[in-house]
Amino acid sequence: MLPLEDGFSRRFYYLRLSITDVCNFRCTYCLPDGYRPPDGNKEGRKSFLSLEEIRRIVSGFAAMGTRKVRLTGGEPSLRRDFTAIIETVANTPGIEKVAMTTNGYRLKERAQEWFDAGLNALNVSVDSLDPRQFHQITGENKLAEVMEGIEAALAAGFKSVKINAVLLKGLNDQQLDQFLAWIRHKPIELRFIELMQTGEMDNLFRDHHTSGELIKEQLLGNGWIQQLRAVDDGPAQVFMHPESQGGVGLIMPYSKDFCAGCNRLRVSSVGKLHLCLFGDNGVELRDLLSDDSQQEALQLRIRQSLSGKAATHRLHEGNAGMTPHLASIGG
Repeated sequence: MLPLEDGFSRRFYYLRLSITDVCNFRCTYCLPDGYRPPDGNKEGRKSFLSLEEIRRIVSGFAAMGTRKVRLTGGEPSLRRDFTAIIETVANTPGIEKVAMTTNGYRLKERAQEWFDAGLNALNVSVDSLDPRQFHQITGENKLAEVMEGIEAALAAGFKSVKINAVLLKGLNDQQLDQFLAWIRHKPIELRFIELMQTGEMDNLFRDHHTSGELIKEQLLGNGWIQQLRAVDDGPAQVFMHPESQGGVGLIMPYSKDFCAGCNRLRVSSVGKLHLCLFGDNGVELRDLLSDDSQQEALQLRIRQSLSGKAATHRLHEGNAGMTPHLASIGG
């Protein structure tokens, strides 16, 4: 079996699969005005990939060496068939790790159910540990419920729990010590993500972008040690400390050579392959998902599409491609 590989010898073991672009939070850096159906179409959500289409997508990628699938959105748990989706992905031959990114609002009630279905890794968005600031950033006063959900996930047996915090200058960029104290006795990886410019967020980016390098300098200066990266890991630079159970990851898309280690591809909730979060248009796959007999054609189209993957994004030029906001193709 030939691995998925692009023209720059990068191999792809990791699929980020969006299953909905709907979200019930209104985060300032993503959907500040709340979810709006595509083109104002209130029936837009009916077009999301079905369970069978998801099975065929994942089977095709697994046959080409994909080991890890992350279920994203929007908020993926808004799908009524979300547990069935987990089971379908987890039972696909070749898939070793099933992850999800969530705002955590259903985690307290569903963590055990999802774990039992085959979910084995979680990323939960917690942009501040201060309730008022959390409300300001997310539009929802639900920090207590999200924190209870994280505890429920640890109790359910999850060994990989990561906390995503988008770095926002003037808001949460001064909370490093508070976050580090929280993870000191918890097996959690805290991940600071640099704010990224998207089509609808120019003003927010100008006002609140700050570099993760500032956090990195503080970590290295206080005895944190950078870790090696596994082939199916995300782009985070990970740091550990001998006195902390938890770790810290930094995702810095504006850093030098950020794209050199790219190992993931994305499929949107309507079945388009995106070679980059900040690429253009996407490659239609849905016409090859109607039945199992089209698996060979599906895999061929995915392989051929990789020849068009660019060496790097163009964020440094202020070019976010066709991405209006992060929920549109799953962040």
